Amino acid sequence: MAVVRHLVCFAVAGLLLATHPSLAGEVPASKFVHAAASLENKSVRFDPGYSRIAYPLGDVPANVGVCADVVVRAYRKIGIDLQKLVHEDMKRNFSVYPKIWGLSHPDPNIDHRRVLNLRVFFKRHGEDLKITANPNDYKPGDLVTWNLQPGGSMPHIGIVMPNRTADGSRPLILHNMGGGQILEDILFRHQITGHYRYGID
Repeated sequence: MAVVRHLVCFAVAGLLLATHPSLAGEVPASKFVHAAASLENKSVRFDPGYSRIAYPLGDVPANVGVCADVVVRAYRKIGIDLQKLVHEDMKRNFSVYPKIWGLSHPDPNIDHRRVLNLRVFFKRHGEDLKITANPNDYKPGDLVTWNLQPGGSMPHIGIVMPNRTADGSRPLILHNMGGGQILEDILFRHQITGHYRYGID
């Protein structure tokens, strides 16, 4: 009977770790930002088009992508598959995710590539941090979301990097807004809508 109890405990633990990889031990932030830095490539073409991709571990071709793909690719390099995690969370909790795309069920081809879905996921399963005007509150590895269209809705996401502006006052952001997967000084250029930390120390 004791053996059965141990097997059940291991099975439950395995399910929890598969659903919430941070429970297995958070990855050092330095490892995450190093992985993110390897993605810098100004030749990546911005393409928001719908594509059918593999599941899990699916991706559009490496030479194309959107802002969310930068985040998804960075996490995948440290063993966290946001495609699978977002899809599984949406299957269990579809009602808490946005309904602006006319879907009646999750779609693993696109859900993790949408900033508004990522915001819900990070808020539910990561740290939902304060939005401030102090650049020192934004640490390497943090995730920031913006609205690029005042008075409208054009969501964007990027990764806070250890690199700083020339005067050292602000961290640079790794993102893709159409100029490739690049580092830029955009932290306070647009309205910040979210500030998160997920899966790292």
